[in-house]
Amino acid sequence: MSVRVGAWSIRTVWLILVSCLAVSLVVAAMAALNTALPDIARDIHASSTEMMWIIDGYTLILAALLLPAGAIGDRFGRRGVLLLGLLVFGMASLAAVWVDTPGELIATRFAAGVGAALIMPATLSLITAGVPREQRPIGVSIWAAVAGVGAILGFFVTGMLLQFFSWHSVFITFAVGALVAFGLTLSIGSSKDADPGPFDFIGSITSIVAVTGVVFGLLEAPTRGWTDPLVLVCLLGGLALGAVFVFIESRRTAPLLDVRLFRNRAFSSGALSVMLQFFASFGLFYLILLLLQLVFGYSPLKSAVALIPMVAGVGLFALLGNWVAVRFHSLGVVLAIGIGLTGIGIIAMGIFEPNEYWKLAVMLAVTAIGIGLATAPSTTAIMANTPLDKQGVGSAVNDTARELGAAIGIGLAGSLMAAGYASRIGPTADAAREQLAAIDPAQASQAAHGIELSLAGAVEVADQLPPQAGALADFIRTGAENAFLPPMQQACLVLGAVLVVGAIFLGWYAPRQVISADSLDPKAQDVPSAPQDVTS
Repeated sequence: MSVRVGAWSIRTVWLILVSCLAVSLVVAAMAALNTALPDIARDIHASSTEMMWIIDGYTLILAALLLPAGAIGDRFGRRGVLLLGLLVFGMASLAAVWVDTPGELIATRFAAGVGAALIMPATLSLITAGVPREQRPIGVSIWAAVAGVGAILGFFVTGMLLQFFSWHSVFITFAVGALVAFGLTLSIGSSKDADPGPFDFIGSITSIVAVTGVVFGLLEAPTRGWTDPLVLVCLLGGLALGAVFVFIESRRTAPLLDVRLFRNRAFSSGALSVMLQFFASFGLFYLILLLLQLVFGYSPLKSAVALIPMVAGVGLFALLGNWVAVRFHSLGVVLAIGIGLTGIGIIAMGIFEPNEYWKLAVMLAVTAIGIGLATAPSTTAIMANTPLDKQGVGSAVNDTARELGAAIGIGLAGSLMAAGYASRIGPTADAAREQLAAIDPAQASQAAHGIELSLAGAVEVADQLPPQAGALADFIRTGAENAFLPPMQQACLVLGAVLVVGAIFLGWYAPRQVISADSLDPKAQDVPSAPQDVTS
């Protein structure tokens, strides 16, 4: 018999806590290396392309494997798959401590992505299959809040570590966290599909290749441009394979993903809302971290602390949004308000120049409140309308929507930023080249190229100038900042506009009920008070 605290059993609370610890590792690892990347690049002599793959390789593998990994958890047991994922993630993180070359580090990031893909869907499906029906909305709210703020916590922990230790400490921390989570996971029960049927290898391979193509194209677009042949082949080929995947799955008796679930308006609204939330948050992270570190001059740790308004907003309002949506049967209203507020907060950054932190903090808080209101109801709508035996696949849909949204947000924000900066920085780079030619002719062209490349490159050139060239350094910084801020605000306007349109659509399309009347499986919501096929 489980010990109970009020209406909650210790077993239920423990399951939620362990699952949230595991998912926090995955989400934090998506963001943490952005802060440590300059130190890593200097130490192992990584090129710009290699630096990109150190960050994006993990995201690419994670996104590509989520659907098959969720199905594997449903088939063989979610706790076992979670344990395997934690083991792979921890070993890959530890291996990164001893790398000497960029290629070796990229390989460890690929391996960590495999582990993360096994971890992420298992954590949510364990909660939805193991938490009693009346308590599940709160469990999902907590999971969604942790997953939502995990990236910011990753920035914060990495910033603290880099204040005192080398970049190796980041990977050691992930390895230790995985070890702790592995030990704790042994103490929870498991659940799985009672009658899984044959594994869908064709659907798995098709989904992996399709998602890989789309995500790779989105991640490469800011660097190569949207009209680059490789980007176009990956995007169009990935979308075409996505259509093939839908065709295949609609005709299989035991599909990897029952695509008919998307006819359920609550399910599809939840997936779209999740995608929009991560489109907003990761597009915004890309822009705001540049602003904080390169314009405001904040350290990595101070930049993470500056994002605390987002942590508070998402964490507090995730519980409220889910409660309102479930209690008052107002899914569509809550999603529309949440996504709409997010869009308004980001549009405000495009209208009002965030030249002081307090202005930025207010706009971040509005954005975070919107994301917080929408995040848990979206996930609840996906999981409540997914059959109980397929909770791992339902969780994978939720997580794939997150990864695709993040990739689109970064791709769009990065492309707008790069194009806008390049169109404005020319006069500053030309003037700097002329003045540097009188100081060091050999370095003049290289320095001008660094200024033209990005704001980070311009700041690095300014920082490396000798003290007697202080006036030139200030000129370069000012010119680069003036070339950065307008396109940053334009990118915010575009991101915000997409969200406002999405909010209007969700307000019209999303049903009132979290569990939609057109659910294909009316029993999907009847999750028992204990998980099926429980093992100790």
